[in-house]
Amino acid sequence: MKTLCFDFGNTRKKAALFVNENFNKEIILPNDEPSTIQALLNNLQPQKSILSSVINHNPAIEAELSQSTQFHKLSHLTKINFTTPVGKPETIGADRLALMAAAAHFFPNQNNLVIALGSCITYNFLNQYHQFLGGAISPGMEMRFKSMHEYTAKLPIASADWNFPLIGYDTKTNLQSGVIVGILSEIEGFIDRYQQKFGNFNVVLTGGNSAYFASQLKYKIFADHNFLFKGLYALSETNNCRS
Repeated sequence: MKTLCFDFGNTRKKAALFVNENFNKEIILPNDEPSTIQALLNNLQPQKSILSSVINHNPAIEAELSQSTQFHKLSHLTKINFTTPVGKPETIGADRLALMAAAAHFFPNQNNLVIALGSCITYNFLNQYHQFLGGAISPGMEMRFKSMHEYTAKLPIASADWNFPLIGYDTKTNLQSGVIVGILSEIEGFIDRYQQKFGNFNVVLTGGNSAYFASQLKYKIFADHNFLFKGLYALSETNNCRS
């Protein structure tokens, strides 16, 4: 059984193929045109599909997916393996629902903090009773670099360089140190505060550059670039259950 999981984020549109329950590969999509999706379906021949989208994607692709596969669009109406005791569950991003589904599936009956690095950094807390309590959202790495350039008169645009010095010696390295060390310090600060409130809990880091950030943190955490996709697969199994 093949399942195709789509993750449409603010920066990239991606898909992952699962063969049975095993992650097979990730595909970066150039766009969300129906022809692109149909070509992918023709090539991979999946039986099931699921879409997580936080953008205004081309609605025609949903018809393509429904016609060719057992399709589910992730939303607040999706059957999930946790509860959402927040004020307006319909406002929870589809990506965060997928992350919490993965946490409940892989780390049941435990407190979990899932940190996702993307256009924004999201902090998502699932308690031991499988309740998604919420969390926090802050600017992602590229957004920080871009905003310092766009909201100042003279600061240049910079990008990540993992060999940056702690103490910057020119404008570029000052920006790199500020952004990257700033993110590291922010993550560690959130973990510190959550520990004060909840004691022991799992920390999962996922998304872009998660392997680098995990290696630099003082805490032992679980880094899984495909954690969101694994949550999508689990939700597809629950919501695409017809034979």
